[in-house]
Amino acid sequence: MLRRLPLPERYDFAGTVGSLPMGRHDPCTRVAEGAFWWATRTPAGPASLSLRREAAELVATGYGPGARWVVDRADAIAGLRDDLTGFADVAGQHPVVVRLAKVHSGFRLPATGSVFPRLLRAILEQKVTGKEAYRGYAAIVRHYASGGEPAPGPLAGLRLPPDPAVVAATPYWVFHPFGIEQRRADAICRAAAVASRLEECANAATLTAQLIAIPGIGTWTAAEVIRVVFGDADAVSVGDYHIPHMVSWALAGEARAGAREGAPGCISPADERMLELLEPFRGHRGRVCVLLERAGVGAPRFGPRMPVRSFAAF
Repeated sequence: MLRRLPLPERYDFAGTVGSLPMGRHDPCTRVAEGAFWWATRTPAGPASLSLRREAAELVATGYGPGARWVVDRADAIAGLRDDLTGFADVAGQHPVVVRLAKVHSGFRLPATGSVFPRLLRAILEQKVTGKEAYRGYAAIVRHYASGGEPAPGPLAGLRLPPDPAVVAATPYWVFHPFGIEQRRADAICRAAAVASRLEECANAATLTAQLIAIPGIGTWTAAEVIRVVFGDADAVSVGDYHIPHMVSWALAGEARAGAREGAPGCISPADERMLELLEPFRGHRGRVCVLLERAGVGAPRFGPRMPVRSFAAF
């Protein structure tokens, strides 16, 4: 199944779809044969989507039982439904954001519409280094893909994300060799058990409420999910270790947004300061954070990096 999509001027195809993979070695995505490939599970069944730029058009080709689903959503997956209304006005309130909006004017926020694969990633990213999370995610995908159905289409080696029903029935000890401790493993299985209900959520508010009702999933994880599933430009990842300091450094010249400690169950002073600085950009607060990350903005470091661990060895 094929669909041709007209592209806006200065559209950043590589940057936009490049925000979808989890690291360079995500088994569910691939850049090959001049196209970006993305495999997922849809209500109609497994599918692969190929996105190829040809001059001023984007050619979307779907494969598998879910081909129509992914092709119908191809414009959203490629960020072409991203609504930039009002961003130019709010961006003008800070020179750093003005510059970022200009430099990255072609970047769009994708909206995949696929909840569980992004939720799996977000849970794996909780309170660990990126390298640990990427390694665990790739190991899980390959474990469930071995001996199972390949991703549809002609591209060899492309893997489907795990079937939530199979994940939900997996005991904890299966995750341990992948470097995933019981806390995150249990959260993954709980999420997988209600994945079909989560996929039915029609908007960001409903999905957020459903997500934070699951033990082991909080506001940070929910924001990471809805920003990609719905392309929510206002989703701010409250509770992140680095983002509050990145925002305070970029927008206020403060190396630290505030102490990380706070009363149990309450928002930290660092997050309070971040939200205060982002308030003028309401409606696009998450977009501002994404642009700062894309620009490589980082607050000064005053200590060693968090070590990369492996729970598989415990």
